[in-house]
Amino acid sequence: MNKPLILVVEDDRPIRNLISATLKMHDYKFIAVGNGAEAVLEASSHNPDIMLLDLGLPDMDGVDVIKRIRSWSDMPIIVISARSEDRDKIDALDSGADDYLTKPFSVEELLARIRVAQRRLSVVQTDRAASGPLFVNGDLKIDLAAGLVFLGNEQIHLTPIEYKLICLLAANVGKVLTHTFITQKIWGSSWENDIASLRVFMATLRRKLESDPDTKRCIQTHIGVGYRMIRIDPADKEEKEQ
Repeated sequence: MNKPLILVVEDDRPIRNLISATLKMHDYKFIAVGNGAEAVLEASSHNPDIMLLDLGLPDMDGVDVIKRIRSWSDMPIIVISARSEDRDKIDALDSGADDYLTKPFSVEELLARIRVAQRRLSVVQTDRAASGPLFVNGDLKIDLAAGLVFLGNEQIHLTPIEYKLICLLAANVGKVLTHTFITQKIWGSSWENDIASLRVFMATLRRKLESDPDTKRCIQTHIGVGYRMIRIDPADKEEKEQ
């Protein structure tokens, strides 16, 4: 997998230097800037593959940067912020961020989040090239043309809501989807009752997907925020079958 070009947007110089040194040590190409205006300019002129974005910038809020970028780019955006409240995470994710890393953070976790974004980027590019009707993630297979879902070679019978949920998660594999985003896509609203219903449907969907104890979990819960479908590495499946 080719190393992506990463745009680092961080006004705190010591943290920016730490991130830059980490990326350089692991042979990532990167551009580092210290405010929102430079971030938008560099994003439009260099077309980076991934953005690492602080929210507390001196000239504009990071959420506004996300909204501007999302008007023309779908590159993965990983927020790195000292804001740890669920509301801040939800606002960033609803605005179009893909992931949220809270300061202070470990270098290992940052690299892991970048690898997740890189896999998502690869999946999106592959899906665009293939444009096929079959989604495959580990043992999970979704035949979009036929409207059927399989776990291994066994068909799983889902309700219409469960099917819409799994298709929405699959279309955004690797990305955290907030409760509000999901309920608006599924029910067209985000009332409290819809969020309660979402938790019920998600629980039944996960039971069906995880009925086999050998099946690797592909849906991750972000408490108070939402859900993410994890991209299962094909190597994990091969290792299990050996």
